[in-house]
Amino acid sequence: MVNARLIKLLVALGLPLLLLLAPTDWLPIANLTIIQHRLLAIFLMAALLWVLEPVPVFSTSLLIITLQLVMISDKGLHWFRGITQHHPRGDLIPYTDILSAFSSPIIILFMGGFSLAIAASKYELDINLARVLLRPFGQHPKFIMLGLMLITAVFSMFMSNTATTVMMLALLAPIIAVLPKGDPLVKALVLCIPVAANTGGIATPIGTPPNAIALQYLTGEYKVSFLGWMQMGLPFVIVQLTFAWWLLQRLFQSQHTRVNLALEGRFLQSWQAYTVYITFALTIVLWLTTSLHGMNTYVVAVIPLAIFTLTGIIGKPELKQINWDVLWLVAGGIAMGIALDQTGLAAALAHAVDYSLLTAMTVLVTLSIICWLMANFMSNTATANLLMPIAAAIASSMPALASIGGMQGLLIVVAFSASLGMILPVSTPPNSLAYSTGFISSQDLVKVGLILGISGLALVYSAVVLLT
Repeated sequence: MVNARLIKLLVALGLPLLLLLAPTDWLPIANLTIIQHRLLAIFLMAALLWVLEPVPVFSTSLLIITLQLVMISDKGLHWFRGITQHHPRGDLIPYTDILSAFSSPIIILFMGGFSLAIAASKYELDINLARVLLRPFGQHPKFIMLGLMLITAVFSMFMSNTATTVMMLALLAPIIAVLPKGDPLVKALVLCIPVAANTGGIATPIGTPPNAIALQYLTGEYKVSFLGWMQMGLPFVIVQLTFAWWLLQRLFQSQHTRVNLALEGRFLQSWQAYTVYITFALTIVLWLTTSLHGMNTYVVAVIPLAIFTLTGIIGKPELKQINWDVLWLVAGGIAMGIALDQTGLAAALAHAVDYSLLTAMTVLVTLSIICWLMANFMSNTATANLLMPIAAAIASSMPALASIGGMQGLLIVVAFSASLGMILPVSTPPNSLAYSTGFISSQDLVKVGLILGISGLALVYSAVVLLT
């Protein structure tokens, strides 16, 4: 076991070091700067460490931030900040931008979510909600999982998938508590929530940021209505989730044909419990109605944290229960996204392909795969922001794309592809939250995310061929 871990560590550090030491001109990316070259090596190292997991994934995130500060920031080592005569150095990143990953709105959203989960568990709201919501699905494992996936997917269509995952993982805790330790069903139940959260948002224009970004470019004659989007997104989500439900049953087979949930109980009556109930409900309602009151998901997430700490529902002992390792893990992914964007490496990778030489279907598949690959390692929102302008420009200048749906077809496929990137703990916040439970490994996420990513892309391409 030690030898296998050592080999993984040597591979994860050795290959990026070789890439770093290779002459920049050898790399097949046009006009690559020294800073971009260094970041490419850091990116490769992060990907290998996250996939192979020879060290804890949160320590990989801290290493990413450290290497970025030392090697590509404006306050790094003098040796790394020097001007090179034989190759352009590129712009250094402000060190404050890298460190801002620790206080990103996503981190605040996680903290608000953790506060909801901690308070719900303390006052048994999780058990009582699980009892109410899951009772119609019976006690057979596969139908319990179906119930969890349906509830998660529906909520994700209309509110933040991160917020939905926080709520659903809170409901899952009392179910897992009655299962034997090491039962494969535990992994299946934990994994089904991020899978449903990541997938469910595809169904509506407001379900996930890549959809909204695509709609910014789909105006005038290319405009897609809310219902029009759902006519494309909802069937995809239904088919993809059905396959995911079947896949999780196959990969993590349980010997149990019945799970005695033991979710009996009643809602507590103390003023603290009522405060938790009202705050939980208020937060969900505010998340669902952001367009009405103007506060976005991240601002709303601070409200329960303030209420619970002011009322003493969450004190020092409960604050220690916040998964700080997950916050560090997420911060590393955010820092990588910031660096890929600011150094121009993400744009360089996206433009590395000459799309003018490709056929219409090849352009669609190429852009889609690039989008999916990038979304696995950086925010799907950042990926969509980067690739949508490229896709829109290609669609407007390439009449041949009309054969596969033109501007609408290309941008919708790219939006769907961004949401399918979910192979790592850092790929999406729901993945990070599920990983934080301790019941699944990064290898579990890689296995499930890779299969579902490939199946989702294949489903999208099949739909394009059949409908055009």
